[in-house]
Amino acid sequence: MLGPRPHNEGNCLVMLILDMMSFHLIADAIKVARYLGATLVLPNIQGSKSSDKRNFEEIYDVEKFIRTLDGIIEVARDHPALVSSEKLPVVRVPNRVCETYIATKVEPLFRIKGNLRLEIYYPSLIMTKGKETQYVDPYSCLAMFEILQLQPRLQQVVNSMIWRLKTLNQKSNGQYIAVHLRVEMLEKKCKGNEARRRKRCYNAQEIGEFLKKVDFQTNTTIYLTESRWQTSLDALRDIYPNTYTKEDIMSAKEKANLLSSGSSELEKVIDFHICSESDVFVPAVSCLFYATVIGKRIASGKTQILVPAQMTSPSRRDYISPYISEKNHLAYSCFC
Repeated sequence: MLGPRPHNEGNCLVMLILDMMSFHLIADAIKVARYLGATLVLPNIQGSKSSDKRNFEEIYDVEKFIRTLDGIIEVARDHPALVSSEKLPVVRVPNRVCETYIATKVEPLFRIKGNLRLEIYYPSLIMTKGKETQYVDPYSCLAMFEILQLQPRLQQVVNSMIWRLKTLNQKSNGQYIAVHLRVEMLEKKCKGNEARRRKRCYNAQEIGEFLKKVDFQTNTTIYLTESRWQTSLDALRDIYPNTYTKEDIMSAKEKANLLSSGSSELEKVIDFHICSESDVFVPAVSCLFYATVIGKRIASGKTQILVPAQMTSPSRRDYISPYISEKNHLAYSCFC
């Protein structure tokens, strides 16, 4: 098995995070940096739009990040003064990169150039355990589930939103369901869905009918990952009146600072944590967000994840995510 190389003074690995699914990407970056003996430079977080760029410390707790990695890899807060990240050679690395790939595809260029910009991509949106992930090294587990914590101000926003969800409805017993449903997402990802043999996308009305079928009471509190209410969501609220979006449960100050900023990445981060903490999680479509939330929920023991399906069974047990029922999610490599 290939091991890490000795550290070379002055060598830096500059990392670019493509989206908010950061802990899997961080795990890969740490693995590459540790193998190469390189310094990891705190990245900017780039959204889907070129204008949507955030500094690492705007979202995550930098002190916690650096402190946890002490003794594992070196971390630099800023790019070296003589190094322009825009001019660095870019190396594309697949998520769950193996050491053989690092040795053959990354290390040769690193030895020549000395500084690299790392771009991590997902060859697949599926996060099941494969032959290459039957054993996940402890540093990857640490990166995926311990290192990234929200910076205090943003964590406070998330906590206040969760508190509102738990207290808005006195009949909810402090519980809520999180449903990952964004109208734009359904329009993009579910085109042609009806022509497929197996239905994989569910709109607001279908989600409402599903929750009713598995016997959730009409006074159940529901959080939607949509930021603002749209008329296409009315069918769900007709069945479950206590259905809320970010706009409904954020304070005026929070809406001004976060929703008005137009940052889809901040919104994704908020959704990720609210969905990870909910009593039940329901994805309207199978996607990377769904798989990532499940990993976080496995780590915290919150395994009530229901996936809608075209079945007539009224038992919630029949709709438990296969990631959970078959224990084949990548996270189970870290949590037995």
